[in-house]
Amino acid sequence: MTNVVGPGSTIGILGAGQLGRMLAVSARQMGYRIAVFGGDRDSPAGQVSDLAWPGAFDDEDKLLEFARACDVVTYEFENIPSHAAAAIDQHAPLCPGVNLLQTAQNRFAEKTALSSIGLRTAEFRMVRSSEELASARDDFGGAVVLKANTDGYDGKGQWSITPTDDAESAWSEASLNEGIVEERIDFDFELSIVAGRYADGTAVFYDPLLNDHANHILDVSVSAAPQVTEAVTNEAVEMARAVLEHFDVVGVLCIELFLTHDGHLVVNEIAPRPHNSGHLTIEAYHCSQFELQLRTICGLPSVPLLRRSPSAAMANLLGQHIPDAWRAESLTPLESPNTSLHLYGKPESRLNRKMGHITATGADPTAVEQTVRLARETLLQP
Repeated sequence: MTNVVGPGSTIGILGAGQLGRMLAVSARQMGYRIAVFGGDRDSPAGQVSDLAWPGAFDDEDKLLEFARACDVVTYEFENIPSHAAAAIDQHAPLCPGVNLLQTAQNRFAEKTALSSIGLRTAEFRMVRSSEELASARDDFGGAVVLKANTDGYDGKGQWSITPTDDAESAWSEASLNEGIVEERIDFDFELSIVAGRYADGTAVFYDPLLNDHANHILDVSVSAAPQVTEAVTNEAVEMARAVLEHFDVVGVLCIELFLTHDGHLVVNEIAPRPHNSGHLTIEAYHCSQFELQLRTICGLPSVPLLRRSPSAAMANLLGQHIPDAWRAESLTPLESPNTSLHLYGKPESRLNRKMGHITATGADPTAVEQTVRLARETLLQP
């Protein structure tokens, strides 16, 4: 795609969650119309859209109707049937594209593709029985992670297997037809890098983000953390560049990484879209990951990713972090000009459901991390 999709055009979003919502808000600020597929007008993205199709992804007639209403289409999550994406692509440009989407949906295909371009991953193997699980565990040193090959996210579809666990029981509990076994990586910390690529091949990169998880769900992300050295940053950028170029990406993606004890970066997985850890770019950069997504898929001019603040931190707000009733005094920490509250408009608060996030900016990464953690704790104080 080389044509410019200018303001006034309609941006189509497959999926109607919070990532679609934040893209829609950014697009509206630049004069675009929004159509979403997969959620009604009460969904997070539907609330800020012009058009919404609540249909299923196997409804070919609705998909065609949606595609014909859009000038360009992107996706806000990767668990979209590939046949639906391919059908859309016949009638409107789909960015980043069907190939990257299909690969990111399949852990074995993803790991194989990453390895093929020379990127380091955990050792991995496809298994289809408890015997194959036991064999892979022995070959990978005894401690492994069994993952569903498709449809896993936020820790769902993952099982830690120890050297003493009964492989037959573990396989039965997982209830998989096939899975991927990965060696367990000993790492110092987890990080991610969000990057974008324009149709002319120009690639841009945000600084890598230090990530802390709780119960397999991203908890806090910090930009400009001291642990992320210049050498780590440079290596992460080159790894992201390799993925962007291999898949000929037009759009935004995120690469999740481990830094091992011996100082190597290992790719965990790809997210072919903006990423939860990148939400802090809304306040921390002049061009957020959502504006970057819009610019790349619409063929707009490339812009440098300039910081507004030396450091920033983001804390996720899950269902358990949201008070039953908002109190004025609980919002006091959020009155700071350097602290921002984002809520996603989800009507029902549930355990571990992503409901919003808090961002803080400032000069010191340790201080801004403490700020977002304290602000979140204050919300639930009696």
